[in-house]
Amino acid sequence: MTEPTAPAAESLLPADAVGKAGEAAYRVLARKYRPANFAELVGQEALVRTLTNAIRRGRLAHAFLLTGVRGVGKTTTARIIARALNCIGPNGKQDGKQDGPTAEPCGVCEHCVAIGEDRHMDVLEMDAASRTGVDDIRELIESVRYRPTSARYKVYIVDEVHMLSRNAFNALLKTLEEPPEHVKFIFCTTETGKIPVTVLSRCQRFDLRRVDIDALAGHLGSIAHREAAGITPEALALLARAADGSVRDGLSLLDQAISLAGQDDGDKAIDDAQIRAMLGLADRGVSFDILDAVMRGDVGTALDAMAGLYEAGADPVSVLEDLLELTHWLTRLKVVPAAIDAPGVSEAERTRGPEMAKGLAMSVLTRTWQMLLKGLSEVRTAPRPAQAFEMVLIRLAYAADLPSPAEALQAMATGGDGAGAAAPSSVPPSAQPPSAHAAQPASRASAPTESRPRAVQKTQAIQAGQTVQAVQTVQAEAAPRARPEPKGPPALASFEAVIALAAARREATLLAHLENYLHLVSFEPGRIEFRPADGAPSNLAGRLGEFLKAETGDRWVVTVSRGDGAATVQQQRDAAAEESKAKAAEHPLVRAVMENFPGARIEAVRTRKIDVPDLASEIEADEDDDPSS
Repeated sequence: MTEPTAPAAESLLPADAVGKAGEAAYRVLARKYRPANFAELVGQEALVRTLTNAIRRGRLAHAFLLTGVRGVGKTTTARIIARALNCIGPNGKQDGKQDGPTAEPCGVCEHCVAIGEDRHMDVLEMDAASRTGVDDIRELIESVRYRPTSARYKVYIVDEVHMLSRNAFNALLKTLEEPPEHVKFIFCTTETGKIPVTVLSRCQRFDLRRVDIDALAGHLGSIAHREAAGITPEALALLARAADGSVRDGLSLLDQAISLAGQDDGDKAIDDAQIRAMLGLADRGVSFDILDAVMRGDVGTALDAMAGLYEAGADPVSVLEDLLELTHWLTRLKVVPAAIDAPGVSEAERTRGPEMAKGLAMSVLTRTWQMLLKGLSEVRTAPRPAQAFEMVLIRLAYAADLPSPAEALQAMATGGDGAGAAAPSSVPPSAQPPSAHAAQPASRASAPTESRPRAVQKTQAIQAGQTVQAVQTVQAEAAPRARPEPKGPPALASFEAVIALAAARREATLLAHLENYLHLVSFEPGRIEFRPADGAPSNLAGRLGEFLKAETGDRWVVTVSRGDGAATVQQQRDAAAEESKAKAAEHPLVRAVMENFPGARIEAVRTRKIDVPDLASEIEADEDDDPSS
């Protein structure tokens, strides 16, 4: 794609933009090198092809919607469309060949020059961010019916159109759907989600894509060459990466970089070190060092490297984003090793990337990505970003050597030392694999010291035995189990068995009815008699009989009785709970709590069954056997 020439760019200067010395006043690069035709747009090939073909075939829409992120050329494209619609050629109206819109505006006719200088009477630019009301749109609608004064079309460019109010959009709908033949609307926005669907359906939409890093770096390099500013390809890649697909941001950063170099450096080119210092970025090699140290659990080295970057002016958020980018690069190398030969890969990534990727498991990389991504939001909102970043590094280092849940279960089942290498010395025991924790109590209990009381030694031995038993239980559960033999119909000897069967079959509705609305009068296998409570469904007897027949294969007689019957299952549970609370309230400790905390009440009583070995009897037996104790 061709690039703009310096004379064409300078032709866009206003007539009065002249300094005291008679020279043109300085213009920032983003304005000086603004594209003047479709061929100069960077990275928008699909849009250029569509608009060019539409203009050549006379299939122009009456309304266009240009969307995209900031700085990709929405307003610039709108002005180019206005030029293409109204250009009359370099020879003016005497040129017989120029009798309609053209896909290649000349840039020198009166209309092209006036549109470029933003002073054309028939090309009206409106900032919807400052003119959001219905009165502003009413004024626009009133002027639509008048024909253009000198141009072929009257063009309305509405920037940030999503800022219009709802009433303003509604007032525009009818005119937007059927405008006069001499009127064209061009809307520019970054947030299409805020535009009503009724407006979107009346426009021809074009999405301007983010500019690729390589294409943007080449564009910045050509402009730097015109400005007689030397800059290395690595520095251009950093600027393009920092611009994040925005041409305007890239040109602004290039302008700043040229000013940073100054005239004292002579012919020395701007290198990546200067760009990193300007942007507050970390050196790529240091970022590799930090990530490598964190993955090895060497927290001290990682913190020292980060401290050096912070003193040199690096932004903690930028360093963390760089670590995220490295983690993504390493993960991609493990999945697609051929990515190392892709264009734009730095030398540090090419030399150190494969070695690091080979030594890190995919589970470690994915966990690192998640922790860094969560830490990024913490660093951005923390009152002191540097301290928050150090805490992210520490948390990541202490978790780097942890096994995954599957590896931990496998290690416990096989009795191994964990998945992978042992934890580094800087990682505390809490960060070591669970198998290491299981082995530690047993090793301590196997060699008790004489200075410890025998009761303590005995307790440790029992604890170690429990740990081994727990590991054996996990091994038994992890082992493949034989498929149980099919059983016959369940035997229901009590109404409690019927309740349990309904719970096991996940009959939630039937189970709720049986527990809350059934007063059992009599029960025997094959026959149930009950009294329904208030609110019970009318078909409860039939529903219960069908359920039991389907489960047991036998016919059950379920009848409704007028007898009182027993309390419902839920009432029995509530009564048992109240009895447990009453017993608990009689306990001396509970009474003391109730007296010292007025208004306190017992919400629930839960019984816990804990298998505790009878240490007292064992210790007494040992003391009886040992006369010296």
